Order: sequence, then structure tokens, then C-alpha cells
Amino acid sequence: MILVFGKTGQVATELQRQADVTAVDRKQADLSDPNACTQLIRTLRPSIVINAAAYTSVDKAETEEPLAHVINADAPGLMASACAAQDIPFLHLSTDYVFEGSGETPWAEADTPHPQNAYGRTKLAGEQAVRASGARHIILRTSWVFSPHGKNFVDTMLRLSEIGNELSVVEDQIGGPTPASDIAATGLILATALQDGAEGGTYHYAGHPYVSWADFARQIFKEAGCEMTVTGIPSSEYQTPANRPMNSRLDCSKIATDFGIPPADWPSRLGEVIRDLQPRDLPV
Repeated sequence: MILVFGKTGQVATELQRQADVTAVDRKQADLSDPNACTQLIRTLRPSIVINAAAYTSVDKAETEEPLAHVINADAPGLMASACAAQDIPFLHLSTDYVFEGSGETPWAEADTPHPQNAYGRTKLAGEQAVRASGARHIILRTSWVFSPHGKNFVDTMLRLSEIGNELSVVEDQIGGPTPASDIAATGLILATALQDGAEGGTYHYAGHPYVSWADFARQIFKEAGCEMTVTGIPSSEYQTPANRPMNSRLDCSKIATDFGIPPADWPSRLGEVIRDLQPRDLPV
């Protein structure tokens, strides 16, 4: 049995589409109560655990860091410890936000993390707790996740296109949009490898080519057939409670070398995601 935490999240939803998994939501195991999560692992004794759940409200985490820490750090650490006690492999999803986001060079797994906001700090603490647990594990860092499910940049852009035809979008933050469907497929490959005895470690998996948020928005509107004028603006003109990385590029060469998994081709997936979203009367 593959036990997945985070049933309604973007990646967990895709995992349920692609494989026979047992996915649990907050009612069954709320990560704000880590002991409930570890008890579920002990009771079900799955063949592998995939943690696709997290506190992901980046701005809200600035004022709720203790809660974010419980969900993003304490819970994964205790879950991984429960897995270690039963010799169960553990796959944990993480984020590019563990890095400071400076420069233009893609971040490699060996680079030293230095998060610039509360969300990143709690996710880094979660990684450290998983590594310290003794569980055989893989930590999979990704970035800019999008899908037809839940809140994400693609859905937000399409909703904004319904109320106007001009939009200002940040153009100095660069990263790799990553389809949740591709993350799920990659996660299943890594889960199988762990079950087959792979040593594990930390890996990066994200989309390519790298783009700015503004260029990503332009591609979304082009694919959706929306006549929208996107004006690129600097981050300084779009203030948020949490600092965002300017450089979210992830170097994905290690996962390609070890598992033959190339970076996600996000442009080819974007149309599929837009078509899967609920029908809308989009301005053309």
C-alpha cells in the first residue's frame, strides 16, 4: 500500500489519478496533530509513505510560523521516524523556497539552503527532521506547481482574465513552472526505487524552460486564447508580507543522471491543464 498524506492537494490529486494509493485528508490525519499521523502509519503499515501535504500559505506563514512549523517540520520528522521504526521508505516533497533566491545560477542539491521567509524556514526544518529520522527517504524539491486542481498561478490568471484585459505581473522572479501531474509521475518512480532498495537522498525536479511570472502569464493567456496585455513589473512594485526568491531555478541534472528523469516540459502540459479546468467564458 502507498500511503499519501495531503489528499486534496495538487500533487496528491494527481497521484490518485495515476496510481492505486491510499490518500488521507485532514479529517483522517491532520498534520497539525503529528501524533495522529504517526499513529496512522503504525496502524496501516504501508509499503511506502508519500508526504504531499504542507502548510503552503506563504504570506500567512509570516504571522503563523509556529503552526507552519508543526505542519511542515514537526509532522514530517515524526512521520519519518515512525517509518524508520518499521523500515518503511518515506518520500517527502519540498520547495525551492529553502534557498535564498539570489543570482541566476540554478540551485543544485548540494547548495547551502538559506530561506528568506517563514514558509521556507519551516520547509527546511522539515527536510532536516526527515534526514535526522533515520528513515530511508527521498526529499524531492520542486517549484511553481500548477494543475487543474486547487489554487495555483494558472487558475488565478484565468480568473483575472474574466474581469479585465490588462494585468501587471512580476518579471524579475525567474523559475520553472512544474505540472503537478509530472511531479506525481516522478514521485511514483522514486517511490518504486525506494521500495526496491534505492539509497535515497535529495533531488530537484522542476519545469523547463525557465521563465518569469510575467512570461508564464503571457503563455497562459496565449494558450487559453485570451487577449490580455501583460505588463512586467519589478518585485518592488508588488509588495507581499513574505519575500519571494528572485531566482527559483532548480538544477535537475542529478535526477536525470540517477533515474533518467528529464525536467518537466511545462509548455506541453499547459494546454492540457487549461482544458481540464472548469469551462469558463473567457474573453477573446
